[in-house]
Amino acid sequence: MFENWPLLSIQIWMPMIGAILVLFTGGDENKHIARGIAVGTAVLAIIFCIPLYMNFDVTTYAMQFTENVSWVSAYNVNYALGVDGISVSLILLTTFTTLIVILAACTAIKDRVAQYMALFLIMHGMLVGVFAATDAVLFYVFWEATLIPMYLSIGMWGGSNRSYASIKFFLYTFFGSVLMLVAMLYLGMHVGSFAIEDLYFNDLGLNIQILIFIAFFFAFAVKVPMWPVHTWLPDAHTEAPAGGSVVLAALMLKMGIYGFLRFSMPITPLASQYLDYVMIVLSLIAIIYIGLVALAQTDMKRLIAYSSISHMGIATLGCFMVYVIIGNTGNYEDAFMSIEGATVQMVAHAFGSGAMFLGIGFMYDRMHTRLIGDFGGIASKMPAFAAFFMLFAMTNVGLPGTSGFVGEFMVILSAFQGSPWIALLAATTLILGAAYTLWMYARVFFGKVTSDKVKRTNDIQGVEWLTYSLLAAGVLILGLYPECMLRLLHSTVRHLLTQSLQFSLPM
Repeated sequence: MFENWPLLSIQIWMPMIGAILVLFTGGDENKHIARGIAVGTAVLAIIFCIPLYMNFDVTTYAMQFTENVSWVSAYNVNYALGVDGISVSLILLTTFTTLIVILAACTAIKDRVAQYMALFLIMHGMLVGVFAATDAVLFYVFWEATLIPMYLSIGMWGGSNRSYASIKFFLYTFFGSVLMLVAMLYLGMHVGSFAIEDLYFNDLGLNIQILIFIAFFFAFAVKVPMWPVHTWLPDAHTEAPAGGSVVLAALMLKMGIYGFLRFSMPITPLASQYLDYVMIVLSLIAIIYIGLVALAQTDMKRLIAYSSISHMGIATLGCFMVYVIIGNTGNYEDAFMSIEGATVQMVAHAFGSGAMFLGIGFMYDRMHTRLIGDFGGIASKMPAFAAFFMLFAMTNVGLPGTSGFVGEFMVILSAFQGSPWIALLAATTLILGAAYTLWMYARVFFGKVTSDKVKRTNDIQGVEWLTYSLLAAGVLILGLYPECMLRLLHSTVRHLLTQSLQFSLPM
């Protein structure tokens, strides 16, 4: 039925049309209509994602559901879309996250409802464009366009220091992308095409590849974010509204990892192998040092923000450990597992950290504080919320049976084959993650109720129950049956490694 439908364009432009309709509802006197249109649009996006998953051919690495229309013919720039296993996984995640954010906003956002809903519908379309673009210029357009709705959401609905946080977020991420554009233009002119897969087949020497890798690094590392270009994230998370924090954690950080997988490794394979230990060291610093920084936080949002940086260090480690694994053991299966583990980690982190940011939003709406010291005994007043939050805390820790365990286990196990010492250092995330997550949970949810605000609070209900139930389902399904995602990745990862290692892998 859907064979000839432009499913990717529908995922990009339908939410934007929905955003326009939402804005046409006017002011807050019609906010119920705005909420209905936004929820309906998000549900439609989920429906149109079903054929993307069901009809995806897992036996081929070729781009599927492709669309290609000439855009700027003089420079051979096309409106070209397509998905492989990695990108379809992230588009499914984007659609699911948008539904969660829109549902949560129905009760959390009271002012300028239409504008808020419209921004996140537009964000959905831009993010799908990033993950579906197969033309480098189109990718860059969508990449930069995602900044605008996130900047506005922080600046309009953020906390008391929102102006500083939104400007810092915009400047870091925008200027980090300028060098990426220069590198893409150079590659396009050199190869004679801006099609991303055409850029894989270049004859650039090591020195030029290193320069291009560095240009890509500043764009992608800022987005992840990697140490030492991570300082914008805690400020952005702290000041952003709950929906903004969820999208940042669940989706925008993943753009950086996706960039490394889609551009840096296959386009500059010699440089990626030459600089692998640099990337590994930076990843380990993020895992260990930023994990220790998380332990010192007194604001729940800042703690989870630093936790996100640490967990993303596992994903970048998984990407660049493949060169060490192949170099030391020649074991391709371990290299496959490393990349697949990094990809699973992206999705698992979205469920865990996204849910905790959402939960902190629930508590802030009730008590207007995020400081850990202001809480205590929440479990006695919000038992259902405490049970849900415990599940999400456990996936953040990496408990077996939850989604957070799968990606971390795959990356650490494969890293052990390449270097037991690197694996040992990476495994400290399990200790540090448990330390700061359980310390926060114990302080906030247990103990004696001393705050009057806590005494007067009420448990989650209605839409809050629905959003947390959906997120809990994601955590458990991926944790107990990771094959539902891994089956999408096998052929794509084999092709990625073929390009990244510069020789054909044995079948």
